[in-house]
Parts: sequence; C-alpha cells; structure tokens
Amino acid sequence: MDGHDDPTGMLETADVVRRSVLGLGRQLRLMRSSHGVSAAKLGLLRRLERIGGSMTASDLASLERLQPQSLTRLIADLDERGLIRRTQDQIDRRQFLIEITKDGHDLLARDADRQNAWLSESMGKVLTPSEQEILRVAALLLEQLVEAGVEPPADAASQGAGRERVLQASNLSPWERA
Repeated sequence: MDGHDDPTGMLETADVVRRSVLGLGRQLRLMRSSHGVSAAKLGLLRRLERIGGSMTASDLASLERLQPQSLTRLIADLDERGLIRRTQDQIDRRQFLIEITKDGHDLLARDADRQNAWLSESMGKVLTPSEQEILRVAALLLEQLVEAGVEPPADAASQGAGRERVLQASNLSPWERA
C-alpha cells in the first residue's frame, strides 16, 4: 500500500507530522534571541539570505505570499534596524532592490546557533543514536516536501472535514488536537 490507497492512514500521518512540526516550531521560537524581530520579518531575512543577492519588493512579496502593503511596513522596519539595504534598481528606476546586510546575516546566525544548540542537546538527551538517524532522514524528507512546492487545494473547507475524520479516527483527546 503506497498511502494513496489508504487516505485515512495518510491523513493520520499528516496530522501527526503537522502537530509535531508545530510543537517543534514553538520550542524553537522560545530559543530566539530577544531582538524583537517578528517571525514575518525573520522569514523575509531568511528568504533574502537564501537567494544570496538582491530582489525587488514585488518579487519578495510574491515569494512570501504577502500583500505589497504589508511588505512595505516590514521592509521599512528591517531597513530602519539596518538588517536590509534598499538600493534603486539601475534598470527600472521606479523599483528598489532589497538585500540582507551583514547585521541581518548575524541576527539569523545568532538565532540559528541558539536553536541548533538546544535541539542538539535535546536530541542527545532524549533520543537513541538510531532515533537520531531516523530524525535526520525524516528532516530531509520534510525538506523535500517543502521544496516540492505543492500548492494547497483551493477548497480548504474539504480539508477541514478531512482533519475532523482523522481526529475522530485517532481518538485524540481535545488537548492533544493542537
């Protein structure tokens, strides 16, 4: 059975993965430095760091699925903090190119160092070496899912109904259903 033959089993697995990833994300957010940069702004910095160059605000908005008005406020704050730099596009003088600064790279590195240290220590204390290897492989698979860029279905309501079937089938208590 490849999972497509058992949609309830796949939905149950998806629900467990989703809850685990959300829980891990919560823990990792607690490990952030107290710099006061919001998750949305950190996401923009990470995107700029990954591309390794500059891009226009409209391209950044499209990639991050943000409205240009929302992005304008985020960009202004990051620029004011010195975490990004805006320069006028030499080809289209109406556009500005945005790139991450050394301070922006440093902020991301500090957060990553703290989070990696906590995660590494936690894995060493809680997981066996075999479980650590399984987790490494699972992380690579999760990364593969993210990079695949599969679009969510247009009808989100049908997904809600699917989640309810999973929750009922798995007999989870309400506080376990995060």
